[in-house]
Amino acid sequence: MSERDPAALSPSVSAAEAPAERLTITVWVNGQAYTRTVPARLLLVDFLRNELGLTGTHIGCDTSTCGACTVHVDGRSVKACTMFAVQADGRAVRTVEGLAHPTEGGPGERELHPLQQAFHEAHALQCGYCTPGMLMSALYLLEHNPNPTRDEIKRAIAGNLCRCTGYHFIIDAIELAAARMRQQGDR
Repeated sequence: MSERDPAALSPSVSAAEAPAERLTITVWVNGQAYTRTVPARLLLVDFLRNELGLTGTHIGCDTSTCGACTVHVDGRSVKACTMFAVQADGRAVRTVEGLAHPTEGGPGERELHPLQQAFHEAHALQCGYCTPGMLMSALYLLEHNPNPTRDEIKRAIAGNLCRCTGYHFIIDAIELAAARMRQQGDR
């Protein structure tokens, strides 16, 4: 018997009662390394929110339908409710908190990313719950297609649900951000 075998713990302990396996992982989040010992089945979204306190990544549906938990893992757009934290071991994760750029102002001062600024100016948010996932999906699009059509934008955010805006202003904001990012050379 291995030491992970529930029967090895106690003859009266069932597999359902056995303690969850815990693994030590190191994940690079927004450029900073974090090492934590976590349950093997902890979702990446819960790791980001509960272990690291990065609450910008939202939990909306737990079924990968809404897109509120969208982050980037090694440059790919991923719904963090579909991935275990241990699968991110040794990988780079970018969350909505990693979009704003540090400024030369005081500590903690940050300049909004062009996408964040465009969402603000184009009134592309109401309640804001879907906004982090929308921003991350839009960023993925613009990093791979700096001059998307409206139809390409619609397809890129099709996995993100918004119950407030009707999407019109979100698409306008992404177009605005794309134009500004092309002008500034941001990608």
